[in-house]
Amino acid sequence: MEDKKVARAERFIAYSREIDALKLVPEGRLLKSGRLSYHFFDSGRFSSSEAVKRMASEYARIIAENFREGNRPTFDLLYGPPYKGTLLVSPIAMALDALGFGKIDFCSSRKERKSHGEGGLHIGTPINKGSRVLIIDDVITDGGTKREVVEYIRSYGGVPVGLIVAFNREERGTGTLSAVQEFEREYAIPVCAIATLANLISFLEKSITGSHDAGSIAMGVLVHKICAYREQYGAK
Repeated sequence: MEDKKVARAERFIAYSREIDALKLVPEGRLLKSGRLSYHFFDSGRFSSSEAVKRMASEYARIIAENFREGNRPTFDLLYGPPYKGTLLVSPIAMALDALGFGKIDFCSSRKERKSHGEGGLHIGTPINKGSRVLIIDDVITDGGTKREVVEYIRSYGGVPVGLIVAFNREERGTGTLSAVQEFEREYAIPVCAIATLANLISFLEKSITGSHDAGSIAMGVLVHKICAYREQYGAK
């Protein structure tokens, strides 16, 4: 079973690389956290009908494996924080419907309060008191923005029950634990990912042929940089 999960994760990584959603950056890219990273996941590159369908089906599979009892979901609605999550929740709801979940409600929010029209921050199905909310986002790095999401849901009386991301960077949070471990411990809700940094490193290592051609040498150098990054910022 574990081998199948790894194989599925690596297929997702291969497709993400194909559409340039999972970027390898030899010179490094500065993240919001202030860390210089040599890999970067951009769910915005899933911008065609085929790509969105593939991504949504992977999210739906993870949700079906972890947030269903029989034929019933263990959540009442999906919430996608702005802006990447806003784009994700509707196709994921449709993919879950196709898996037999039935009608799935979803919502998102604005970053700035709207003072005209319907007003406010919220978009979509209301979060009511006691609503079980499954959070959908693209990545988790240090966990800071996810804490803001939890507080937003709680401000409406909702109950966060889980977090699903496409890519878990497996980085430390504020201490020695990973951001995921800190988040799970603080809020007592599970975090699931389609693929992880470990899956990426394994996938890249398999692409190194062992020859001394320029491509293999460059990839070997890049993998070394990514591993060094994991050593510096990864959970112990």
